Amino acid sequence: MNFNSHTDGVVAVAVGLVNVLTHGTRRGRAYAPPEGEERRRAVAESLRPGGGRAEIADEEVAELTGIATELRAVFTAVGRGDVDAAAVQVNRLLEEYRARPHLDRHDGEPWHLHFHGSDGSPARDWAASCATGLAVVLGGELHDRLGVCTAPVCDRVYVDTSRNGTRRFCSTACQNRVKAAAFRARSGSSG
Repeated sequence: MNFNSHTDGVVAVAVGLVNVLTHGTRRGRAYAPPEGEERRRAVAESLRPGGGRAEIADEEVAELTGIATELRAVFTAVGRGDVDAAAVQVNRLLEEYRARPHLDRHDGEPWHLHFHGSDGSPARDWAASCATGLAVVLGGELHDRLGVCTAPVCDRVYVDTSRNGTRRFCSTACQNRVKAAAFRARSGSSG
């Protein structure tokens, strides 16, 4: 399931930023974002699906950390079935980061829609793009494709791009943890 290539990319960036930069739980354990150079590398990797660059400044990482917290609120609201609250948050982000659509062509690609902010700072541009990508998803019939992992002790987020729309875990590792626990529970109770 693809929304469109640029929307897919910026929604993947939103997922990556939330999962890398927000505290919580991951795969059954407490999660704290990495620090220093590891954090910069993780953020650069999170930006890659949207065409991000390999080098990122500490100031941008700090600003993106706050933005990731704001983006998490969208996934959390959808995860609890409150699409109205998710839409309110996305509208707030669109206004705050002044997303403005424009056509762009680069790196030999055809023309495609970008949603940079009006002030041009890299972190704010990413915020505007991610908010717009999430708005495209929420504004369509596939809004339930955003979510928070349903595995115990995991609050990482995901976007479900599968054909059947049944994804409920942030990763195969979490899905396998849940399946293994269910198998152990069945095996233990049958004997």
